[in-house]
Amino acid sequence: MSRHVFTGLRGENTIAIGWDRPLETFFVQVLAPHPTLEGEEEVLFWKGTDLRELPTAADALAAARPWALLPADLGATLETDRMKTLGKSDGEHQVEMKRRLSRD
Repeated sequence: MSRHVFTGLRGENTIAIGWDRPLETFFVQVLAPHPTLEGEEEVLFWKGTDLRELPTAADALAAARPWALLPADLGATLETDRMKTLGKSDGEHQVEMKRRLSRD
């Protein structure tokens, strides 16, 4: 798994974008300080929680663009993150979860 964190357009938001090998998807999370729980964050936006939901780096970048100014080379970085995991295989628990997900 990879995770790259950026400051959001509104300043207080945090945007995380990366690759989740077991789910075979890129992901984007937008977090904001929780309005009532000091030190906690609330999720404003989260894509890439389902199997192959964001299959390309371009899909992840498109989902994140409304929330943050992103480096021009981030797509290449994300694709490199994905390629570094190509030789890895799932463990028994990951295999079982994918089996369950594919039944739904």
